[in-house]
Amino acid sequence: MSNIPAELRYTSSHEWVADNGDGTITVGITDHAQEALGDIVFIEAVDAGRELDAGEEYTVIESVKAASDSYAPLGGTVVEFNEALEDAPETINEEPYTDGWIMKLRVANSADLDGLLDAEGYADVVANEE
Repeated sequence: MSNIPAELRYTSSHEWVADNGDGTITVGITDHAQEALGDIVFIEAVDAGRELDAGEEYTVIESVKAASDSYAPLGGTVVEFNEALEDAPETINEEPYTDGWIMKLRVANSADLDGLLDAEGYADVVANEE
């Protein structure tokens, strides 16, 4: 069973969201997603200042098995991309919820966080895929 931290929110497309408490969120892909992808070898950088709509594709993650799009969990403006991933994309495999975060986003409407899945809801999504 995948690691699904209770304090995070999730999307059915396997992104996790941490509320930073200052109008921004940190976004990455879940443990389940990185397991499904296998060894990650490349991630496309995301430009700070880019405006994203909820559900919009914002980066491509390439592994030895496949290339996969990752989608913005909420609408907003990219504040920061985790540049360490450019040199060490495998960090996503090793630490998907800590050092393997992908971007920070200033959310357009923080109330939208309530529409994301909690850990239990995301566990149901994963269980239904297996």
